Amino acid sequence: MPPELGRLVLLIGIVLVVVGGLSALGVRLPIGRLPGDIAIEGKNGGFYFPLTTMILASLILTLLWNLFSRR
Repeated sequence: MPPELGRLVLLIGIVLVVVGGLSALGVRLPIGRLPGDIAIEGKNGGFYFPLTTMILASLILTLLWNLFSRR
């Protein structure tokens, strides 16, 4: 495994541990429910499709991948 990929995996692990710890403490993170996310509420339930959140996460992860995978 190249060292750059190892650093990326380590960074992702650290971020996941921090986010998980904050979530366990009950801290609400400022992600989700962005403008452009689709939310439909009905009598018997609801539907939530985080379109904008997924696009934003994809862009951030793509930028991180390109940043750490350059040779």
